[in-house]
Amino acid sequence: MATQYGQYGDYGDYGDYGDYGDRSRQGEAPGAGAGAGGRRRHRLPAVLRAPVEARAWREFGYVLLSLPISIVLFTFAVTMLSVGAGLLVTFLGVPVLAAGLAACRGLGSVERARARGLLGLDVAAPEPLRPRGKGAMSWMGAVLKSGTSWRHVLYAVLHMPWAVFSFTVAITFWVYGWATLTYPLWFWLFPLYGGQDGLQLYGDDGHRVYLDNPFEITVTALLGLLITLATPWIVRALTTVDRVMVHGLLGPSRLASRVVELESDRGVVVDTAAADLRRIERDLHDGAQARLVALAMDLGLAKEKLREDPREAARMVDEAHGEVKTALQELRDLARGIHPAVLTDRGLDAALSSVASRCTVPVQVEVDLVERPAAAIEGIAYFTVSELLQNVSKHSGARSAAVDVWRVEERLMVQVSDDGVGGADASGGSGLAGLAGRLDAVDGILVVDSPVGGPTRVTAELPWRRGE
Repeated sequence: MATQYGQYGDYGDYGDYGDYGDRSRQGEAPGAGAGAGGRRRHRLPAVLRAPVEARAWREFGYVLLSLPISIVLFTFAVTMLSVGAGLLVTFLGVPVLAAGLAACRGLGSVERARARGLLGLDVAAPEPLRPRGKGAMSWMGAVLKSGTSWRHVLYAVLHMPWAVFSFTVAITFWVYGWATLTYPLWFWLFPLYGGQDGLQLYGDDGHRVYLDNPFEITVTALLGLLITLATPWIVRALTTVDRVMVHGLLGPSRLASRVVELESDRGVVVDTAAADLRRIERDLHDGAQARLVALAMDLGLAKEKLREDPREAARMVDEAHGEVKTALQELRDLARGIHPAVLTDRGLDAALSSVASRCTVPVQVEVDLVERPAAAIEGIAYFTVSELLQNVSKHSGARSAAVDVWRVEERLMVQVSDDGVGGADASGGSGLAGLAGRLDAVDGILVVDSPVGGPTRVTAELPWRRGE
């Protein structure tokens, strides 16, 4: 059945749900061992783990390093811009500006590496310079015209005031939090070496308040505990701004990212079309064509037998008639795989009901569309449901399934759900991964929600284009 879904490829070649219920077959209880997605389960809640986790210290280290690095970046960028702008009255200003912009791009690569190592933020390098010709003048022109170069300069200028603010806030909370939390361990230093009873909370000419009795020391430590628990989240919020700045100013532009994405999607579409042509050729050559050749030979033999043995000739003609029916059925299946006539004539509701009737489990189909989408989007939705229902028949162990199609603003939503064993995985080269790649080629999204034990819910989101 998988070879019938012609226009959008032989989805069955990509495999099926993959590790569909393998864990249950192996006797592993749901939730045993690692948590969902392979993450280790912790007994302590995140708010209590945060102050001692490596991530919190890496983010704190990032904030600490930001101050000296931002000062260097700011000083260099402002100096080179000022000198270059001042020398523009002479020819020297152009190479100075170009050298400064190129150096800022180099420093930006250092910042991306720092964000990758300490924040876990993997930002791709921006598009490289593409001088139109050879020589220094062409290179300088490319640097000065590059929006990426100026975004690196903008990062160097804007990051310093933010680095000063985040450094101050992080140091204040971190130092005060740990200092007050550990106050019961070191308050004895005040009467022993400081000449006072404890940490001074208030003081004037006639009155002083010290934190020196057990109750006050305990309250101070509890306050320090609250500050210590809150500090990692405050630092994380501060580094969120750094993430936005690094991603927005030091990464590739939206236009460049879109070009790369479209190039990748074009490659997927070309590969899919080539695979479809090979599949159709293979099906015709190995299926209908082979049967028609055999049919021609049988009819030739029957013609020779017609005078000598009419009864044997009649039997051979009867067999040839059966071959004709089989060949016609194969041609109908092939035509349905390329583009089913019911989809063209009657739309998604009738076409999906036809697919659901061939599923091995009862399927409820509900299509809530006021108008029909474009033929290409309609076809993708049809073959997506066909592949998902095939996986339900083969691997889910479900007793029932449902197909829902509706529109949300400018998106076409397609959802296939079943009450099977679950465990469907869109990674690892499974059929779902191939389906997700094909949807991505048209700006679509595939979301799989399939916990072990079920139920499974697969949602495809496609761009809405109005049919003509």
